[in-house]
Amino acid sequence: MVEGSVAKFLKEVALLSQPFVKDDKHTVASMLKSNSSQVNGFTLYIVGEGIEKKVSDFAAEVAAQAAAAGK
Repeated sequence: MVEGSVAKFLKEVALLSQPFVKDDKHTVASMLKSNSSQVNGFTLYIVGEGIEKKVSDFAAEVAAQAAAAGK
């Protein structure tokens, strides 16, 4: 049972065993093989990754503006 779960997880995560985007009946590996191609590298993008919420200190911002206006 655990082996099946691990195999399913690896099938979803591994690039070559994922379904091809344009034709989900084929895997990426089978499309590469049929076109005599190879993968040199890839980048994994995760939705929302790299989008950090801007943290600002309102009191410090007001103080900085007041100091700049006072000069």
